[in-house]
Amino acid sequence: MKSVVSMLLVGFIVLAVTPLFAGDTAAGRDLFGKKCASCHGASGEGKDSVAKVFKVEMHNLGSKEVQAKSDADLKKVMIDGMGKMKGIKDVDAKGSDDILAYMRTFAKK
Repeated sequence: MKSVVSMLLVGFIVLAVTPLFAGDTAAGRDLFGKKCASCHGASGEGKDSVAKVFKVEMHNLGSKEVQAKSDADLKKVMIDGMGKMKGIKDVDAKGSDDILAYMRTFAKK
């Protein structure tokens, strides 16, 4: 009985604390608009004109392909860049969590 109560208590604590570490979608929308939308579009659809200039294929950020990537992988691309995309400047860990939370809202259902 004591171990069941302990497990329930631990589970409750984990569930209660987890949202504190999750990104803030509203803050992510603002940062995305300032740091990402000029190339990726306001809804992550990608801008054809930018893709043509850089001669790249720009994936919709709401696509299954992009959304299937882990949070760590997406944050690495945000911070370090990938291919011709440069990493985002002046975004800390909290900012990347916020942008990621907003990007997850693009998922196609």
